[in-house]
Amino acid sequence: MQNIPRIYIDEPIETGKIVVADKNIAHYLRHVMRRNDCLVFNNGDEYAATLSDDSKHIVVGSKTDHVDPSNDILFYFAPIKRLDEMLNMVTQMGVAVLQPVITERTVAHHVNWERMKKIIVEAAEQSGRNSIPKLFNPIKFDELDLNGLIVADERFAHGKKDEKKNVYGDRIFVGPEGGFSQTEFEKMDSANIISLSLGKTILRAEVAAVVSVSKVLNK
Repeated sequence: MQNIPRIYIDEPIETGKIVVADKNIAHYLRHVMRRNDCLVFNNGDEYAATLSDDSKHIVVGSKTDHVDPSNDILFYFAPIKRLDEMLNMVTQMGVAVLQPVITERTVAHHVNWERMKKIIVEAAEQSGRNSIPKLFNPIKFDELDLNGLIVADERFAHGKKDEKKNVYGDRIFVGPEGGFSQTEFEKMDSANIISLSLGKTILRAEVAAVVSVSKVLNK
């Protein structure tokens, strides 16, 4: 069903259910896409649906056979200035959970999380997901369970040699623009993190996020 608009419905859906249509969605379908058929999804399932003639409701039809391409990765990240780009990209890559972590060098402290949620939904709609990742409230670095955490370790770009070849697990952590502090690295090393090399160059945090998720998905 290529090119059919996909809409995330923020409530349980099933065949035959009638959902109140958001005015922006109704306008998008009727006046931008110029059609009344669409696909709606939530909680891993996708359904064919139709916008009612008065544009006030979406009528959920039969369930499709589209399998949710989402994965089980828990993505931990320090909020950055280009956070919208990072969340858009990792959502497209199928991550299950988004957990902000405030580190010593985090500079983006005043994030518009409602806007981030909209970006996440739009990325899920565009990328063919049948679910959206859970976005949790920020936690402090010291609240994070470090044991076994896969960390995008920028020290490899500065000569670090001892990368663990067997990358396992589904918890990935990408730090802020300025990198992790020495104190944070010491705590992570003591907790037996899994250091992940992203190569010999210093990557922007949003790029590091994509590379990290890709490496874990292809491990």
